[in-house]
Order: sequence, then structure tokens, then C-alpha cells
Amino acid sequence: MKKLSLLISAFMLCLTMTACGSSEPASAPSVADNDKAAVQEKLNQEESKTEASESTEDDKQSETTEAPAEKPEEQTSDGTNILVAYFSRADENYSVGTIEVGNTQILGEYIASEVGADSFHIETVTPYPTGYDECCDVAKQEQKDNARPEITGSVDMEQYDIVFLGYPIWWGDMPMAVYTFMESYDWSDKVVIPFCTHEGSGLSGTDSNIASATGAQVLTAIDMRGSTAQALNDDTKQTVRTWLDDLGF
Repeated sequence: MKKLSLLISAFMLCLTMTACGSSEPASAPSVADNDKAAVQEKLNQEESKTEASESTEDDKQSETTEAPAEKPEEQTSDGTNILVAYFSRADENYSVGTIEVGNTQILGEYIASEVGADSFHIETVTPYPTGYDECCDVAKQEQKDNARPEITGSVDMEQYDIVFLGYPIWWGDMPMAVYTFMESYDWSDKVVIPFCTHEGSGLSGTDSNIASATGAQVLTAIDMRGSTAQALNDDTKQTVRTWLDDLGF
């Protein structure tokens, strides 16, 4: 009887260790009610802005029939107050080999398509090495130096109320280029929703780092293994969709 009891205990211990070793969530993160309320408030602001803009445009058309003056070309929104900004690196990556589209980019593009958001790919002026080990060395040195790599392009952040911010986990933190991006804008009265890819580390406390760097209201994040994002399938999409539904999108 004692031997049987020991065998059962050993079996249960194995199950526990297996569960702890898997960092891929079986379901979407639990979203607090106040997070959903924050999203709804910002979405309502978008509706108000749209109505005000349409009213202003009608007034202008009634005042004059002259053709509108041409404006300098600039990056503009598709009429949404939601932005999906992400840092993502292709080339050689851990676990997935050499890829053409980065893990985080795949996740970011799916989120953007689901919520009807604008997208911005955070890219550095100086590209990272294509080799995985070499890139790791550069990333580690940047983190040690608390560097702020120069990035290309910009967004008109004033027009966005909700920003999904995506990144891979490098050495237990966001790539330093994401800090460059965050420190380039005023985040007053904005809601930030993080998402990240990793291979076992989870968020690594980066949601708190975002709150400290921006001062914005940071809502419930989602994290996913890069290998899972790279092979995005129906089950994974449903996990993301459930998370978005719970947030109110």
C-alpha cells in the first residue's frame, strides 16, 4: 500500500513539473473590468472625434466650393484612434530558424486587422546582425549601455488614444529601440496595451517598464511564444481574439 502511495505521489509530481514547464497560456489572459472600461472610454472618444470632424467638413463645404489646397504628403491615420506599434526582427531567430517575417510582426499584424488599427513597424537606422548569436551580442551590449538606438520614421501620436505596443523579449527586457520609441512621444491620457513574443520568459515585467517609461495607463498584456506566433493557427488566433473581446474590441 505504501509503495502504491509513493507511485501515485511521483506521478502527480511529474504532472505538476510538466505544467510548470509550459509557459504558453491555454487561454487568454484574464482582463479586469476597469481595463475594459478604459478601452470603451477611448473608443467613445473616437466616435466623438469622428462626428465632430464630419460636422466641420460639412460646414466647410457649405461655405465654399473651391478645390481644397494640396497639403504636403505625410503619414496619416485611416480614421482610427488605435495604433499597433511593434518592434520585430526577421532573419535568424531562436527556435524558428531563419524567417522572412518576425514573430512579433505576425502577431501585431493580426491584432491590427482584428481591431482596425493603423500599424507602425519600429525599425532601427542601423540594422541588427542577421545571425542570431551576433544579434544577441549587440542587444546585450545595448542593454548594458542603456542605449537608445536611432529609429526610422515616426507617427503622429496625437491622433491615437489607444496604442498596442509589441516587442520580443531580449535579455529579459524590451529591445532598447522600443525605449527610443516610447521616449519620442507624449503619452499623456493614452492607453497602452502590450503584447510580446518570447521563448519561455513571459512578459518579464515589461508592462511595468512601459508604465514607468510612458506614464500611460497600461492594460492587460498578452504574451506568446515566438514559435507559436510564427505558426499562427486557428487555436492561437482564438486565444488572441478572446483577449481582444474581453478588452472590449
